[in-house]
Amino acid sequence: MGQRRLVFLWGVMISALLFWGCAKPPTEDMEKAAAAVTQAENDPDAVLYGENSLLRARDALSRMRTSADSKRYDEAKLLAQEAIEAAEKAQSDGSAGAVRAREEAGRLLLEAQNALAATEKTLNTAKNLDKVDADFDALTRRLEAARNTVGEAEENLAANHYQESQNKSMEARAALGDITAEISGAVTKKSRKK
Repeated sequence: MGQRRLVFLWGVMISALLFWGCAKPPTEDMEKAAAAVTQAENDPDAVLYGENSLLRARDALSRMRTSADSKRYDEAKLLAQEAIEAAEKAQSDGSAGAVRAREEAGRLLLEAQNALAATEKTLNTAKNLDKVDADFDALTRRLEAARNTVGEAEENLAANHYQESQNKSMEARAALGDITAEISGAVTKKSRKK
C-alpha cells in the first residue's frame, strides 16, 4: 500500500509539473492591455485630464510584462485586466475633463465678451464728457488689443484648445478691468475738480 501511495504521489507531482511547464502566457489578454494603454496614450484628453489613471495603466502594463517574463501567468492576466480598466478610466476621465474645460472656457469667454462691451460703452461715455483728463487714443488702442485677445479666445475655443481659450479670456478681462479702472479714475478726478 505504501508503494502505491508513493507512485500515486509521484504521478500527481509529475502531472503538476507538466501542467505548470505547459502553462502559456495570456498573450491575448496582454495584447488587449497593450492596445488599451496605447489608445489612452494617443487620446489627448486622456493624457491631459486622465493623467493619474493613465499612470496606473502604464504601471500595471509594466508589472504585467515583468510577471509574464517571470512565468507568473495568472498574475500577468490579472495585471492585464487592471491595465485595461485603468486605461479605460483614463479615457473616461479625459472625456469628462474636456467637457468641464469646454464649459469653463465658454463661461470665461462670455464674461470677457460682456466685459468688452461694457468697457467699450464706458470709454465712449467718458469721451463725451467735458474735460476728462485721459489719453483716449491710448485707451482706444488698448481696447482694440483686448478685442483681439477676445477674438483669439474665441478661435481657441472653436479649435477645442480650452486651456488657451481660458488663458486668453482671463488676459482680456484683466486688460479690460485696467482700462475701466483708468477711465473711472479720470472721471472721478474730473468730478472732484468741480
